[in-house]
Amino acid sequence: MPSKKALIRRPSPRLAEGLVTHLEREKVDVDLAVEQWEAYAEALRAHGWETIEVDPADDCPDSVFVEDTVVMYKNVALITRPGAESRREETAGVEEAVASLGCSVNWIWEPGTLDGGDVLKVGDTIYVGRGGRTNAAGVQQVRAAFEPLGARVVAVPVTKVLHLKSAVTALPDGTVIGNIPKVDRPALFPRFLSVPEEAGGHVVLLGGHKLLISASAPKTADLLADLSHDPVVVDISEFEKLEGCVTCLSVRVRELYA
Repeated sequence: MPSKKALIRRPSPRLAEGLVTHLEREKVDVDLAVEQWEAYAEALRAHGWETIEVDPADDCPDSVFVEDTVVMYKNVALITRPGAESRREETAGVEEAVASLGCSVNWIWEPGTLDGGDVLKVGDTIYVGRGGRTNAAGVQQVRAAFEPLGARVVAVPVTKVLHLKSAVTALPDGTVIGNIPKVDRPALFPRFLSVPEEAGGHVVLLGGHKLLISASAPKTADLLADLSHDPVVVDISEFEKLEGCVTCLSVRVRELYA
């Protein structure tokens, strides 16, 4: 049976020290970030998702971006090996959480690196961004883990943003969406819809036609509403200062075996 569980992780008190790669550093209001995180979690719950809070990792500034630590396909959890060495301690608590859900657990091993934000699943096609945080060995290990389960893994270049899902995500019908200046190769996706804002390229599928989207993308929210989707808007401005987006703040677990 389909499951609707979402892993989340409370922001570290050191959040403001988080890594910044493609943006100029701005001051982060940690108290406001916690409020925004709580509202994000409540939005998930309001749309039928059971939130599972991973043990905090207070010494890891980026640990709130829990998506980067694990990739789910069916009931298999692939624990990542983040491309930034400072983030590798984040995975232990997530490994415990997915194991407690009964997932089969695999790992990315050295020399591979993989950030979960570089992985976009569209049906049984898994796009993996090859960029600053995910290397070729990491892509190969994703293939080894998931292709025997029926997945097709497609490597995608990422040079303009931090992660693949910093550039593109997908709608319920499989159409990939993104802001063209941030997408390296739109033609790699069979169906692609250009959206007017960078943050508009990031949506979380909540079920049906409901899409979680950032308040930073009002034009895209209007566009998606015109296409018969139902945008659910959340303010994540403090996380966007650290190159975060709506996908980064949770891991949606949809295919646990009963």
